[in-house]
Amino acid sequence: MHHRVSARAGIVGLGLLILAAMCAALLTGCGAAEETAPSLIPAGEHDPAVWGARYPAVYQTWLATASERPAGKSAYKRGFDGGVMFDKLSEYPFMPLLFNGWGFGIDYNEPRGHYYMVIDQAEADPSRVKSGGACLTCKSPYAEDLHAADSDRLFASAYADAVAMLPAEAREQGASCIDCHDTATLELDTRRWTADAALSEIGLDPAALSTQQQRLMVCGQCHCTYSVMKDGTEVLDVDFPWEGSTWGEIRVENVIENLETQEHRLEWTQNVTGMKLGFIRHPDVEFFTAGSPHYNARMACNDCHMPDVTVNHETVPDHNLMSPLKQDMKACQRCHYDTADELRAKVIAIQDANLASLIDAGYRTATVAKLIELANESLETGSAAVKPRYDEAAGHYRQAFYRVVFMGAENSVGFHNPAEGQRILADASAEAAAAEAILRDLLAEAGVEVLAEVPLELSAYTEDRGVKKLDFNPAQHIPDPSGSAQKKWPESLEALLR
Repeated sequence: MHHRVSARAGIVGLGLLILAAMCAALLTGCGAAEETAPSLIPAGEHDPAVWGARYPAVYQTWLATASERPAGKSAYKRGFDGGVMFDKLSEYPFMPLLFNGWGFGIDYNEPRGHYYMVIDQAEADPSRVKSGGACLTCKSPYAEDLHAADSDRLFASAYADAVAMLPAEAREQGASCIDCHDTATLELDTRRWTADAALSEIGLDPAALSTQQQRLMVCGQCHCTYSVMKDGTEVLDVDFPWEGSTWGEIRVENVIENLETQEHRLEWTQNVTGMKLGFIRHPDVEFFTAGSPHYNARMACNDCHMPDVTVNHETVPDHNLMSPLKQDMKACQRCHYDTADELRAKVIAIQDANLASLIDAGYRTATVAKLIELANESLETGSAAVKPRYDEAAGHYRQAFYRVVFMGAENSVGFHNPAEGQRILADASAEAAAAEAILRDLLAEAGVEVLAEVPLELSAYTEDRGVKKLDFNPAQHIPDPSGSAQKKWPESLEALLR
């Protein structure tokens, strides 16, 4: 009996399928099947509020990016971070020396939420927006439109003129839904021309990424390093230095090779050494995908930075992106059984180890910069007797410099890829040590006295930083390097080296 019922059900089901097919054929003949359901979002819609009318719970979480963040990104930063921007050049006093001659040596602030992307840029020191329209590339959702309409005009424009090209109501608008989602399908979408070009360069089709690649690249299209390609002062393009890499192997060595071998990527001249250099900005997708534990576990940015939240009885992914340390480790506890305090302690231990290595490598590299300055003043660096060894030292220095910049710019304080971070910083210290040894020998042979502890003269670089200079506040606290009691900034920053 059971088998007869099943057979009858199968016959009925088959009949329904045939009837459905006949109806579909009839509708097709009438042209109805050619009509598609209208998109819920107007094509090309940039205004988050329009998306928010359809997805109010998600929109509410996005609006929270305008609010202050809770403190606690890392142990080292806890003394600075009250949910607002703070000065990275105060955080790492060797950076003003290394970046002197560059906008980052004047104004290098940790950013606020995505809501403030254009606002923060407008409030930065003017030296940070000398590249004009190119500076909008990742800051405004309209950058792609301006580039598609007339890239030459965008790149030739001064910053204020480029902002004036934006719709009047959107001149302070930060990240928008269209930056990450297709309006027709709502699927994730890497919209920037820069990301499409870079993905193609490493052999990937931007329209055929895997799920993990797509989830990573909607963030990675901006959370990456890039060069403002220049011919003199003329901006040519904005481009990722990914040539010669493959997905999962966009390592610091590949990035440095491209910076060093492509003249258009050398964006500035370092005052201390006189060298023309490239720069590395927030290489988050490069660092994370270089074999990190979470990347190997098939995870992506949203797994940790967009935990589910409940808004008006609706569960949605949190679009107020921030560190899990600021969200009581909720995202981490979806996979880890540890308590929030245990997880936080593990993260901070990794970050503290990374910071110790970064600070060591940073001061070693700054020391070499001062030795190169001394060599330039004291030696015939172009002579046959000096030039080969001087050039060798300069090469080691450049390798150390780029690695320090890489790790100082990535946003996880080393956590996104702990082993890779330690490898990069160990190499930075080794390169700096090799350069220092050569320079000391050259200077000694020339009879130039070099102190065992090279004076870095940090106050010369920290006290005059331009229009937006932030003074060192003796009352501002940083944690003790041991991770225990807090201490205050010393009266002289040179004391940090003792």
